[in-house]
Amino acid sequence: MQTINFNELPKIVPIISEMDHFLYPFMISPLFISNQENIKTIEYVLEHSLPIIVTPIKVNADSNEIPINRIYQAGVLGGIMRKTVLPDGRVKILFQGLKKVKIINVISQLNTTHDFSFFMAEFQHIETNYISDIKSRALLSIAKEKIAELLKMSPKFPPEMINSLDSSELDRSADLITSSLSLSLDQAYDLYIETDIETRLFSLLEKIDNELETAKIQRDIKNKVQNNIAQHNKEHFLKEQMKQIQKELGIDVQRDEEIEEYRKKLESKKEFLSEDAYKEINKQIKRLSKAHPDSADANMIQTYVEWVLEIPFGKESKHKLSIAEVENQLNIDHFSLKKPKDRILEYFAVRELLELRGVKDSQNKGVILCFYGPPGVGKTSLANSIATATKRKLVRIALGGLEDVNELRGHRRTYVGAMPGRIIAGLIEAKEMNPIVVLDEIDKIGRSQRGDPTSAMLEILDPEQNVKFRDYYLNFDIDISKVMFIATANDISIIPAPLRDRMEFIYLSSYTPMEKYQIAKKYLIPQELKKHGLKNNELIISKKAIEDTISLYTREAGVRNLRRQISTIIRKSARKILENSSIGKVSITAKNLKELLNKTVFNLEKVDLTPKIGVVYGLAWTPVGGDVLKIEVMKTEGKGGIKLTGKLGEVMKESGTIAFSVVKTLFENSYLVSSKLPKVNNEKEKDEENIETSSDKLNKKSKNIYNYFDLHIHVPDGATPKDGPSAGITITTAIASALTDKAVRGDTAMTGEISLHGNVMPIGGLKEKIIAGHRSGIKYFLIPKKNYERDLEDIPAEIIDDIKIIPVSRIEEVLKHMFDLNKNIEHTTGDKDKNESEELSTIE
Repeated sequence: MQTINFNELPKIVPIISEMDHFLYPFMISPLFISNQENIKTIEYVLEHSLPIIVTPIKVNADSNEIPINRIYQAGVLGGIMRKTVLPDGRVKILFQGLKKVKIINVISQLNTTHDFSFFMAEFQHIETNYISDIKSRALLSIAKEKIAELLKMSPKFPPEMINSLDSSELDRSADLITSSLSLSLDQAYDLYIETDIETRLFSLLEKIDNELETAKIQRDIKNKVQNNIAQHNKEHFLKEQMKQIQKELGIDVQRDEEIEEYRKKLESKKEFLSEDAYKEINKQIKRLSKAHPDSADANMIQTYVEWVLEIPFGKESKHKLSIAEVENQLNIDHFSLKKPKDRILEYFAVRELLELRGVKDSQNKGVILCFYGPPGVGKTSLANSIATATKRKLVRIALGGLEDVNELRGHRRTYVGAMPGRIIAGLIEAKEMNPIVVLDEIDKIGRSQRGDPTSAMLEILDPEQNVKFRDYYLNFDIDISKVMFIATANDISIIPAPLRDRMEFIYLSSYTPMEKYQIAKKYLIPQELKKHGLKNNELIISKKAIEDTISLYTREAGVRNLRRQISTIIRKSARKILENSSIGKVSITAKNLKELLNKTVFNLEKVDLTPKIGVVYGLAWTPVGGDVLKIEVMKTEGKGGIKLTGKLGEVMKESGTIAFSVVKTLFENSYLVSSKLPKVNNEKEKDEENIETSSDKLNKKSKNIYNYFDLHIHVPDGATPKDGPSAGITITTAIASALTDKAVRGDTAMTGEISLHGNVMPIGGLKEKIIAGHRSGIKYFLIPKKNYERDLEDIPAEIIDDIKIIPVSRIEEVLKHMFDLNKNIEHTTGDKDKNESEELSTIE
């Protein structure tokens, strides 16, 4: 142990400054020294039995400053009781403080013996100015009371400390209290050098009050945490305690930063928001800032704020409309579809003109387009082409099977997992307020107890209402009038009338075989070659092979199955090239097509052109194009009954009944005459026959011949449902042929509804019907005159040039052509205004 004579202290002693706190005269403290200069200073002190000053170093001390500015200018003078060298090179000393001193100056001194320099400090003692015993006892008593209260809430103060406080040693008592408080170095330094004991004690009382308040807050925090997490483990308890502390002290920086970021985003969008929208979002951000971070409410509100601030208010595609770009893109992506393309170009021509003339968007409310037609004809791809041409984002909303109205309008925030509807989600996905939204399969929207989505579509698609579309999740109106809505459908008849009224329909008919060939050649084959990694010169498909693929392996209105078959051909060709490196090119012809596609799926049957009795060819429309229907009528002896088979619908059965009535009228008017009369079967008829003249008998039986036979009308194929009125004239012709025993032409097909008075009425689907008849080898087509006048331009020119179309307006015209077996009829181009009716002679 170091022996020091403190009665004869030098005026200057060594000093070390490696501590982070002040030491006091009554303390015996272990100190760990790592600085080599300080270690050498300690060795020098022990060697010469010198006292030493220990003082803390300033937190932000600059090593370039002079020594006295790097340290606090006060410390404790004391002696080193013991020194121990630790394995890691540090030195541990046991230091006893004896006297507080104020440092006047610090100088560097060289130790010539050991060749190192150390610091010496010039100092003077800090003397305390004492006060009266009464005042000192009063102040110390107050301090004891506060410390006793503090001891109940904080283990920081040792319980025996109160007994150590003595008014006779007021300076020591003040130092003891100071050493137990949580003070910064600057606060401790101010108290350390304070010579007026009264001032020191008042300052200490203030510091104790602060500690007491802090301890109360900590106690409250602990109580709150314990109440909230009674069932949680210790680790969770500690985390919650930290959160409560951060909340009370206002240092939850991350959450505050998030909320501030939300406010900045809201302010940046303020000019594009309505007043109601701004108020609602701002209100929810305020609620979020006040909510407990882990509450369910906070999570729900934060999700809402994040959704709402993602809506691209004020962001729009600025690309100027150009009808030339739209036309070019449509032609690049689609073959044929002339009428749909023209209507789309008209739509964009109006929008471009309004834009050039400065008409505001609020006044430029165009119609809602709806592309409808069979599957696979290019409805959705047309919308894709429009989006590409206009440089707008495309959002596709599949409506097939949608039953919940909340899918469109959004869910109210009270529900768990609530989120905006598909329209608002589409805007967020597109990141702009004027994307192109494709409402796919709008005819397949369902209806259930959860609402009727078609009713919500009324507001979405109405330009007068969608300026203030309300999503339940957002709880404020939003303008979606700048969105370009394009709907697609297969069957518009099942769309509710109010919804149909808000759209303009553009029909996309089925493709002709020639159109399918061009589409396969120009689009499908190059696309599939690229998809399968083949070069254009590695696969050659002949024209006949493509045509056979279309006719023998697919039967559809569009080209989806055709793409699949082409994909199969290319896959198998790619395998051949890979397995045999000597094959540089694969050629597909009609001969080797079966090797790749196996057996044919559909057989293209040509009709039998031979004239027959009671067999007539009709034309039908189907969802995948058109078809040829063979209508067969057979008579058997009976009493004028009629039977219809072939899985016919109610409308078609009614057409059969009407046709029979028309034929009866033709017999009664002697327009139709049967050469084969029925036999007499009973005595009553024989007696009547004896009375009447032979001429009378012949006329009567001929006019009423339908009463002597039963008719069986059949439409193959029996498993396929059939319905519609367009087979009226076909059934009439077949019945007339059967009852007159006259063969009718086999090279002619017909379509048309028959009225009870024999008028031929217009029908639909003429293009598909004519294409199907042409494919089956039909040469002549009887169609209603009104269809001839309005629909002939829809039929492809290559088919028109290869067939003969005859317009008819009366059933007599139909029968005249069908019973004229030898005459070749020229193609009727017809003066449509000319009265084409002729005087019709009796058919025998």
